[in-house]
Amino acid sequence: MPILPERVNLDHLRKQAKALLRALRAGDPEAIARFQRALPAAAGLSAEAIAALGLRLHDAQSCLARDHGFSSWAELKSYAEAQGEARQRQWLERVYAGDVTGSRSPARPAVAARMLAEMPDLVAGDPWLACAIGDAAALRRAIAADPGWVNRPGGPLRLPPLVAVTHSSLLRRPAFAAALRNAARLLLAAGADPNQRIGNRSPPASLTAPDESQPLSALHGAAGQNRDPGMTRLLLEAGADPDDGESLYHSLESPDCTRLLLAHGARIAGTNAIYRALDLDDPRPLELLLAAGGDAREPAPNPPLSDYGTPLLWAIRRRRSPRHVTALLAAGADPQGRTAAGVSAYRLALQFGLPEVAALLAQRGAAEPLSEEETFLAACAGADAGAARALAARRPDLPASLTPQQLRLLPDLAAEGAADAVRLIVALGWPIAVPGGDWHASALNLAVFRGDAALARFLLAHGAHWTERHGHGDDVRGTLAWASVNEPVPGGDWIGCAEALRDHGLPPGQRDPAAPGVVIFDGKRRLFAEEVAEVLVAED
Repeated sequence: MPILPERVNLDHLRKQAKALLRALRAGDPEAIARFQRALPAAAGLSAEAIAALGLRLHDAQSCLARDHGFSSWAELKSYAEAQGEARQRQWLERVYAGDVTGSRSPARPAVAARMLAEMPDLVAGDPWLACAIGDAAALRRAIAADPGWVNRPGGPLRLPPLVAVTHSSLLRRPAFAAALRNAARLLLAAGADPNQRIGNRSPPASLTAPDESQPLSALHGAAGQNRDPGMTRLLLEAGADPDDGESLYHSLESPDCTRLLLAHGARIAGTNAIYRALDLDDPRPLELLLAAGGDAREPAPNPPLSDYGTPLLWAIRRRRSPRHVTALLAAGADPQGRTAAGVSAYRLALQFGLPEVAALLAQRGAAEPLSEEETFLAACAGADAGAARALAARRPDLPASLTPQQLRLLPDLAAEGAADAVRLIVALGWPIAVPGGDWHASALNLAVFRGDAALARFLLAHGAHWTERHGHGDDVRGTLAWASVNEPVPGGDWIGCAEALRDHGLPPGQRDPAAPGVVIFDGKRRLFAEEVAEVLVAED
């Protein structure tokens, strides 16, 4: 593994990546060997096969990062940025998420751990920083000097000690987890309030002006941010209030944490947890909520949920599994329910390509005859090319004669990642830029939001354009900016989306030298993930 210098220069790393890519394209054996060794896509391939991959700058950056022991260019960049001035603050912005630090950056525990290993003096002398790593000896000294310290906010981030412990993303790292749990146990035994909390600092709020209407409790750090069952149990048994307004909702990606919260009396009504559970592929969180008394007919609070009205209809809109739907029906969901537009659950299931769900509803007496247009929609949504083309041949007016509501099927399916159905629909002549989804966006916007580079490239090749606007008042560049920073879909390829847009006519922007990741297009500044910004300003 190449050794990084004590002070890493990010510009130098960028130049190294560009030089590595040039060497690869020139057939340099050492460069080829580095890609074979460090880039998973090139592992075991011949030089000819690697050349055929058409690797780009972001691949070279990934190779360089992996060669230095990082999992991605983003982590290497994060590490490099933290080597400059204010290292302590930079480290904290890797330990904690933006709702604690007041930044827009996610926590990066792997980077934080590496920084600490190479600069162990980062936390020296500051008991609040010691909370972030679970340094029990430092905590004991602070408590001995001042027993009231356990409930006093302080340190660079003005955190109460227990909040500093439970919100530390190092809790996700096995090397730190036991120490952090022990630190929480020590603080609680010394009198720390298990319900310590702070106001949310996510922009437009800030460290100095937090949003107190959105409190973040110590329990939220354990169950909602880090989703650690051991820490969650510890706090609940110490008397933490499970009804803090955030923990249950955000715990659902860890059924073990959800189970603990419910066992300690967490209230489901009014938390929107039922609807949040329907955003997840895993049906267990939904089943846990329903078994604990969650309302399978809970009214939807606001658009777009209220356009569908009930959990069952929203489950169909989100293309959830038959197991999700079975759980809702068993808990009392109405199989005869209809959306605000009057579409029945049965017809909606077929419209979204869910024949198994439609069969479950039919077993409960909800089957209805379909019009020819609805049969066409069902074939399209199910990616049944034979049936869809046969109907289109018999009805040359399809899809042009479909209603605006029916034409939303293209963006609605793009929003759910139904790529095969989207490809069929586009091939059948659907209007490519018709808006839909939850935020009145085109299929291209929604594919880019998900980081689905292959689908974005397909749509662009079939007439979609980066100028397509969405309901939040921007175009595809704005979608790419927000999604690349916030990563709403795990594993999304926003670098590939940026490359697809550039390949289909998006003019390059200008880098703002004073703000990493900011690219200026037509005088408007947008913040992108740094590796995406590289593509948007890079020359071919």
